[in-house]
Amino acid sequence: MTLLENTWNDYLAETFRSSLGETLLMVAVTLLIGGVIGLTLGLALYGTRRGGLLQNRAVYTILSVIVNVIRPIPFVIFITAVRPVTLVVMGAYIGTVPAIFPMTIVCSVATSRIVEQSLVATDPAIVEAGRAMGASRAHILFRILVPEALAPLILGYTFLFVGVLDLSAMAGAVSGGGLGQFALSDGYRRFNDLVTLVAVIAMIILVQCVQLIGNGLARLVLRRR
Repeated sequence: MTLLENTWNDYLAETFRSSLGETLLMVAVTLLIGGVIGLTLGLALYGTRRGGLLQNRAVYTILSVIVNVIRPIPFVIFITAVRPVTLVVMGAYIGTVPAIFPMTIVCSVATSRIVEQSLVATDPAIVEAGRAMGASRAHILFRILVPEALAPLILGYTFLFVGVLDLSAMAGAVSGGGLGQFALSDGYRRFNDLVTLVAVIAMIILVQCVQLIGNGLARLVLRRR
């Protein structure tokens, strides 16, 4: 097969803009929904762990098992494994919007561990001080621990953005749209290295911008302590 010449035309430019929009949509919605669910799940994991504010071995074990079962599964396999569920929930299993469902599940479990680890790393003396002042468990969790761990959480969510962007690219391998599908369909499969390069550069720029914003916010939080 003859290699095609690396070219860029109006069709590819329009497809690139559309693909970039699809990627931003997938990442934004996934981070919003998965981030909230993951934060809730992470708080539950932290609170119910041994020695936690809401210590409950049974609940912690169930939640931990669920997270540990989903996390190791490669996303390309996971997105195909949950295809029947995606079809029921989203009404389809091919396309940008349906891809958000499995992405949100994976994002939620990843976020939960980031939140749990960030809270575990906080100084235990802070919890004891809150208890000594008679603060409720909810007050300690939401008004003391979360603000104290805010900087690590911001950095964790920044790192999570990179992971979700990676998920969106892998979703493109199964017709999920976005820059991943653009790079595969119009770049790799058509032997157009220029298309692949443009997709890679776009993703690098996205990551760098978000990383700079995340680092800046984390430094700002630390300075205000």
